Amino acid sequence: MEATRLSSTKPVQALKPRKTVSFDEDPLTKVSDALPLPLYLTNAVFFTLFFSVVYFLLSSWREKIRTSTPLHVVNSSEIVAILAFFASFIYLMAFFGIDFVQSLVFRPLPDVWISEDEEENEVLLCKEDARKVPCGQALDCSLPPLPAQAPIVSAQKVFDEKAVTVLTEEDEEIIKSVVAGTIPSYSLESKLGDCKRAAAIRREALQRLTGKSLAGLPLEGLDYESILGQCCEMPIGYVQIPVGIAGPLLLNGREFSVPMATTEGCLVASTNRGCKAIHLSGGATSVLLKDGMTRAPVVRFGTAKRAADLKLYLEDPINFETLSVVFNRSSRFGRLQGIKCAIAGKNLYMRFTCSTGDAMGMNMVSKGVQNVLDFLQTDFPDMDVLGISGNFCSDKKPAAVNWIEGRGKSVVCEAIIKGDVVRKVLKTSVESLVELNMLKNLTGSAMAGVLGGFNAHASNIVSAVYIATGQDPAQNVESSHCITMMEAVNDGKGLHVSVTMPSIEVGTVGGGTQLASQSACLNLLGVKGASKEVPGANSRTLATIVAGAVLAGELSLMSALAAGQLVKSHMKYNRSNKDVSKASS
Repeated sequence: MEATRLSSTKPVQALKPRKTVSFDEDPLTKVSDALPLPLYLTNAVFFTLFFSVVYFLLSSWREKIRTSTPLHVVNSSEIVAILAFFASFIYLMAFFGIDFVQSLVFRPLPDVWISEDEEENEVLLCKEDARKVPCGQALDCSLPPLPAQAPIVSAQKVFDEKAVTVLTEEDEEIIKSVVAGTIPSYSLESKLGDCKRAAAIRREALQRLTGKSLAGLPLEGLDYESILGQCCEMPIGYVQIPVGIAGPLLLNGREFSVPMATTEGCLVASTNRGCKAIHLSGGATSVLLKDGMTRAPVVRFGTAKRAADLKLYLEDPINFETLSVVFNRSSRFGRLQGIKCAIAGKNLYMRFTCSTGDAMGMNMVSKGVQNVLDFLQTDFPDMDVLGISGNFCSDKKPAAVNWIEGRGKSVVCEAIIKGDVVRKVLKTSVESLVELNMLKNLTGSAMAGVLGGFNAHASNIVSAVYIATGQDPAQNVESSHCITMMEAVNDGKGLHVSVTMPSIEVGTVGGGTQLASQSACLNLLGVKGASKEVPGANSRTLATIVAGAVLAGELSLMSALAAGQLVKSHMKYNRSNKDVSKASS
């Protein structure tokens, strides 16, 4: 959005604040300042008074009823009690905290600033297509605040150096209230109705509270409306992560340019070299083995026998159709595939698996599971649901159940690399790669007792692709479960390399995938949004791309290790040449 330029031929008209109602013309004066006692003591007094007179009046009326005395006959003490009751009741109802009254007295006017010469025509400092832009954007918090009676204006170089930020007096008052704690920071979006303005005000308040500058953290360039209630709470800006391109990756006869968001030097270059080796050898083939997201609630019974009864009921094929109908009500795309149970004493863990279309599907499967739990309460009223997730799923944790059973998309990807490509592009030999893979990825990982980590650095590629495409970065834990296999083929003239990844958890709709940058990366891969032809096709394609990129990364890193090039390449690509001591702060 481009801010309005200030004409050099016509001076800007001076702006003055409209007159507002205040106490002694002091905008910081509060209603509570007129109280003889501190605010918390005043509240305590009225609380005590209210409940005391209620108790007194109820006791008095009870005595009158017992003695058959008319209730309308009152003495002086009862009159005082009634007056005290109404006074304390009005105080507590109209105000539970003086700030409510103050907000009524000091309700800000819609527009604070008007022109001296044109009181009828309000001046808009920021506009685009004649639409008013919220104040408080492009806030440069490193600048010292100006006097409270003047509008706070700060300029920040943003792309075309035209952005201008204006903080009104109203914004300044809100910032002070946030700093003072009278307005919760988390409520700014709902109170202001402007997400970007809320982020700017929260950012400035945070700087004042901590005394630390956020000058290097961008505010401009993000659609804050798009993350509200979906991606992030209480935003103050966003972090910049470089996105590089590896490829083209030739996979299943199609070429993909793989976006990778990372701050690790050499990672994109290494993956790109692996893509080149795969392409020169005719490409890779990737196969989807399984597609099903899981959720496993934990329930408890009075006895282990009752837990076993439910286990047998759930695993009985006769009951599966009924349970599927109940589960599938939650979504058009969520379809129950199976239920596996495990017992620990009188506790039962039920692992539900379902298809989720193009969504990653955690919310979808959770809603279906809740439907089934509600249904089971009829026949198993003694079932105590302890949690919708009992960690038998298992989400965001390395787990044998995911390594064996799979979670999300289970994919295997393979390629045969020609011998001359191994020598000329990867700078090593087939024999060296096969031996290193056995001793490092297989034997070495077994010596370390790893779980699903029989690979060189699968998580590096998974994390980079996940961040670029709006996936949940924490699910890198189980999504990086991978075993890398290498063996010589064609009489030792070729190398067969494969990666098997049983739990790749990805989606192309929902969550971070709808953000502009991440959506652009998905569009680059041709998997943006939901597939219109075949539900779930885009997310499945993305999973195969992740596996293909991992294959390229494994191939290149293992070659660098076999050739003794790892340290040399990292010193070249993963070290800054800048003189840090001379760099500007």
